[in-house]
Amino acid sequence: MTQKILLIQTASLGDVILSTSLAETLHKQFPEASIDYLLKKGYEQLFSGHPFIHEVLIWDKSEHKYRNLLKLIFAVRRNKYDVVINIQRYASSGLIIALSGAPYRSGFSKNPMSFAFSIRAEHDIYGNTHEIYRNTELIKPLINIPTVRARLYPTVDDNTITKQWKGGSYLTISPASLYFTKQFPAEKWIELIRNVPSSTNVLLLGSKQDIPLCREIAEKSLTTNIVNLAGQLSFLQSASVMKDAVMNYVNDSAPQHLASAVNAPVTAVFCSTVPSFGFGPLSDNSTVVETSVDLPCRPCGLHGYNKCPESHFKCAQTISLSQLLLPLTYERRD
Repeated sequence: MTQKILLIQTASLGDVILSTSLAETLHKQFPEASIDYLLKKGYEQLFSGHPFIHEVLIWDKSEHKYRNLLKLIFAVRRNKYDVVINIQRYASSGLIIALSGAPYRSGFSKNPMSFAFSIRAEHDIYGNTHEIYRNTELIKPLINIPTVRARLYPTVDDNTITKQWKGGSYLTISPASLYFTKQFPAEKWIELIRNVPSSTNVLLLGSKQDIPLCREIAEKSLTTNIVNLAGQLSFLQSASVMKDAVMNYVNDSAPQHLASAVNAPVTAVFCSTVPSFGFGPLSDNSTVVETSVDLPCRPCGLHGYNKCPESHFKCAQTISLSQLLLPLTYERRD
């Protein structure tokens, strides 16, 4: 009987959010099981007040990385899990599962420690399969139900804090991305904002690192119906804001998955990357915007680059305003 389950995902924010599909599916299959997470420090707030995640183990990689890894390995062994699932594909997380002592040790075959796994699954990034279904292969022997979509749970406090910005009609824009070639240009976001009716507020979302970009966009938009919330909200508070927006504009980045995790309407702009990699939006109301020009250089890579390899960035520059406005019913203002 499956009683204790551990999910390991020590990668980026978007990967952690997508991994919640496994948690949802396992909870539906085993409603009485205790499900824990092992995450990189900084992402534990995603599970604050979560209705069925029991414990979050944190790996602090910022200092004494390998000493902390050793402590985690001992903690995992002490917890005596029945099932340990490693969604990460690096050796360090593979070592945790290899030494976990769990009867069911599942991970991707690409992991250098996969020889110690009892279950191995392939991870084909070019197979035109969404990441949540690739991840489901890790638990296929355990379940007899369909894959459940990723989900997050903003708390009552999160909704109370964000209520002040949610009155009337509003949309959100999350303009930043870790990589330049995945980030829609600031001038393009500004053009969109200038064509949003004055009756609709625009909320800019992002981390503290995104404050300068969001400030630039807000100032150059020359409009009064814009609020810069970059650096002010937690992940769950951002999700709370997204949930009630008429639309959420995002790049191919973590905010896309944040919106999908609360089934919020989302328009995802793909520049150098393509949805067929398996990281597109999952909301019921979702739109992918990408260039209609056949560019031989696109996609130029899985994660993007710090500058366009061809020095023209046509994958972003050839996306039109009309494509961005299409998911909305707005009329252009004067």
